[in-house]
Amino acid sequence: MTAGSHRKGGTHASGLVARGVSVRFEGLQALDSVDLHVDRGHILGLIGPNGAGKTTLVNVLSGFQESEAGTVTLEGQDLTGRSPHHIARAGLVRTFQGMRVFGELTASENIQLGALARNRMNQRQARGVAQELLESLGLSGKADRRASTLPLGDERRIGFLRALAAQPAYLLLDEPAAGLNDVESSELAGLIDEARRRWNIGIVLIEHDMQVVMQVCDTVQVLDHGRTLTVGSPDEVRANADVIVAYLGGQ
Repeated sequence: MTAGSHRKGGTHASGLVARGVSVRFEGLQALDSVDLHVDRGHILGLIGPNGAGKTTLVNVLSGFQESEAGTVTLEGQDLTGRSPHHIARAGLVRTFQGMRVFGELTASENIQLGALARNRMNQRQARGVAQELLESLGLSGKADRRASTLPLGDERRIGFLRALAAQPAYLLLDEPAAGLNDVESSELAGLIDEARRRWNIGIVLIEHDMQVVMQVCDTVQVLDHGRTLTVGSPDEVRANADVIVAYLGGQ
């Protein structure tokens, strides 16, 4: 089915919805008719071995990769093939691996960039958004610290607040806990969970750290070789024999 024919007729479901997304790279089927659905206030964990297609799917959702088939809708609005800028303005914001910050800027200035990137506001208003986020999530003591002087865990949390400053309805997080120790990962996971509850944000979380996945995800979707292997609760997925073979090496 082509993207165009898939788009005709019918009503779109609420939430962030992908249907039948397929991507091919020089003969390699990176994604093969993948579906995805997450509502506001829920966190969907997207896991799978390296090369499973996770980042490719997030790239399609956020407009950084064209699909050869399938559709993407956000609260019924068709975003298929739209630019990253248009998609972000519609309320779907993404981060890239590691959520890197600008080391020469303060924590507050980094967050202000997120506010200015999407919203039509002046510098004073952006500072207000940054201050509110830092205070509401217990990080106001970091506001004037240069990002390069912060521990890695704090850097990641500031990177997450920068994404929140764009006031998204939905967030796509690509391996935010990569390189963090167990304590830092747990702190970041707690911040993600608090943000989705406080602002009713729908989140798609790509993450290899299973501690984070089990801590915050309502649902987990497993990709393998560009296809959905299974979708279920974290406990269901962890106990699935096919997932153990494909993702955990049979252990």
